[in-house]
Amino acid sequence: MTGILIGERAPNFTSAAVLPDGTIQSDFELHESIKGKYGLIFFYPLDFTFVCPSELIALGNRYDALVDLNVQIITVSTDSPHAHRAWRNTELVDGGIGQVPFIMASDLEGEIVTSYGIRSIPNNSFYDSGVAMRATFITDRNLVIRSLSINDEPIGRNIDEHIRTVEALQFFEENGEVCPAGWNKGKPGMQNTAEGVSKYLEDNYESL
Repeated sequence: MTGILIGERAPNFTSAAVLPDGTIQSDFELHESIKGKYGLIFFYPLDFTFVCPSELIALGNRYDALVDLNVQIITVSTDSPHAHRAWRNTELVDGGIGQVPFIMASDLEGEIVTSYGIRSIPNNSFYDSGVAMRATFITDRNLVIRSLSINDEPIGRNIDEHIRTVEALQFFEENGEVCPAGWNKGKPGMQNTAEGVSKYLEDNYESL
């Protein structure tokens, strides 16, 4: 296993998790959940904090768009499943996230964040050391990690960029063309040959 994990199967885990209906499943398994789907594994530091609720609410607001792309969303932090459920049951005006429609896995022992290489270190965290970094892993339908992004704790993520990344991956799988800088759905791809690069740059140089 490399330190970066791109191109490798997502490390599997079994943990307690809060399901979209609010119930707690004691033996949630990642690979079983995302098998045959694209996976969006969304790590965040802690429940009841600051940037985190804005990210999870933004993720919930784009749930339908991600489901339409055959994406299974799993969020993970080092909180207990009971803390996850309490956070779901807290009103937005009180710092809660409401009844979000995705799975919230618990990593109390920090084993999952360690296996993904995103455990925060002492003196480099707003919170206690050992919590999850603000990291997102996107997997293909074979459980292989195709994208990884990590933000420092003060910097919230752009969920629309995760959607764009999934769309780019699917475009490549369907068309065999790579996605150049700034690619968005509906734009042309590029043949990954010298001729393909030349043609693409000739046609699109000014819009890059």
